[in-house]
Amino acid sequence: MTIKAVIWDFGGVLVRTDPDNQRDALAARLGMSRDALEARVFDGDNRRRAQLGGVDGEQYLQEVADQFAMTVQELREAFFGADHLDHALMAYIRSLRPQYKTGLLSNAMNNLRAALTVEYPILDAFDAIVISGEVGVMKPHPAIYLLAAERLGVQPAEAVFVDDFIQNVRGAQEAGMQAVHFTSREQTLADLQTLLS
Repeated sequence: MTIKAVIWDFGGVLVRTDPDNQRDALAARLGMSRDALEARVFDGDNRRRAQLGGVDGEQYLQEVADQFAMTVQELREAFFGADHLDHALMAYIRSLRPQYKTGLLSNAMNNLRAALTVEYPILDAFDAIVISGEVGVMKPHPAIYLLAAERLGVQPAEAVFVDDFIQNVRGAQEAGMQAVHFTSREQTLADLQTLLS
């Protein structure tokens, strides 16, 4: 089938964390390892519930900030401050249109859409945005890929999905999509070129 849509993950693909950043400093300040710090933020008790929409995203961040005796703003700056949007990748995504439809599919809390308006104003680059915290299902469950395809008005086989987690890549393939495992911008664009040409 002809590819009609390219669907992108958000964290780890469009937005990535500089490897040499302040998370090590925050971990040291809190007396824990960086791995333990990241596990607390990304895998805390209510994180999965928040990613499925059962806990408000801002409420979850408040819980984490309270445990670290910080404000949410301090947590954002100290933990997420080295995150950066890949502007070259965003330019490529915009260049795909109108020949291809573009989608964003993210396992994220319900406060991501606000971030896509304020911190990362990229809503205009996508024809459809599916956020797990808004729809109540997460990758790699097949339903979320099928929902993304439906919102884009394409069959799963007409879509390519890009993600940095291999289990999410496999989930897309099991749902009938083509998929690319993101390891770098250069590798991803080369792999996409092969699929789209």
